[in-house]
Amino acid sequence: MDRRLLLYGTILTLLAFSFLSEIHSASFKIVNKCRRTIWPGFLSGANTPQLPTTGFSLRSGKSKTVSIPKHWSGRIWGRTLCGEDSTGKFSCTTADCGSGKVECTGSGAKPPATLAEFTLNGDGGLDFYDVSLVDGYNLPMLVVPRGGTGGGCSATGCLVDLNGACPSALRVARENGRGTVACRSACETFADPRFCCSEAYSTPDTCGPSIYSLFFKYACPRAYSYAYDDKTSTYTCASADYMIIFCPSPYTSQKLLGARKDGAQLPLVNKTTMYMASQHASSSGR
Repeated sequence: MDRRLLLYGTILTLLAFSFLSEIHSASFKIVNKCRRTIWPGFLSGANTPQLPTTGFSLRSGKSKTVSIPKHWSGRIWGRTLCGEDSTGKFSCTTADCGSGKVECTGSGAKPPATLAEFTLNGDGGLDFYDVSLVDGYNLPMLVVPRGGTGGGCSATGCLVDLNGACPSALRVARENGRGTVACRSACETFADPRFCCSEAYSTPDTCGPSIYSLFFKYACPRAYSYAYDDKTSTYTCASADYMIIFCPSPYTSQKLLGARKDGAQLPLVNKTTMYMASQHASSSGR
């Protein structure tokens, strides 16, 4: 009888540890260092339930922490210049998710949009994450792992405000035509398979960087610039929490992250492009 009770107790203990492991969540701290309010959005990947929070308002200087399930995959982005029309329909000038509400409820960002992409607890128990400009760019973004126990745990992102220096063919202007609010991808702009890595250009051997993707890559060396930019743009960590910062200061971020010595092959930002951030910010009020 004692052995049976001991066996039951052992089984219950193992089940309890398994349950706790399954409900363990990562902490994502979303920080807005932009000069204006932004509206972060979340989209879960295929076969991953949508989060309880899929969109919210975040005023300048504020932050919000969101608990993310252990095996979550999906993307995060920031919407800008948002508001309601006379019927109460909510929409944004950049990265709108088309839900008509502050919550995105399973809808993704309309390009152009800077995206942070995550797959938590993937192969080998590692988190895989990146910041992607494949769908264009609308906001500077920085992803910083905190407390990771494995993998490189490098910071990644695009710290430079590229809107002011965006090639003229890719620019998205304000409704009044004054100023650039986002920078399209070449794929969206020209619908050319060479830029979209589609049709005859759908493999890494046939689709390489273009003059447009190199514009993004030069300014933001660790960010995805086109579909097959994996080798220099995907990062890993294990058992980490994450800080996602919109509009980080390039100089401040470089100073803070310089002490990390994270071992990533590429610098976080090309220092010769930093002036673009302050130049455009002074004219846009971002």
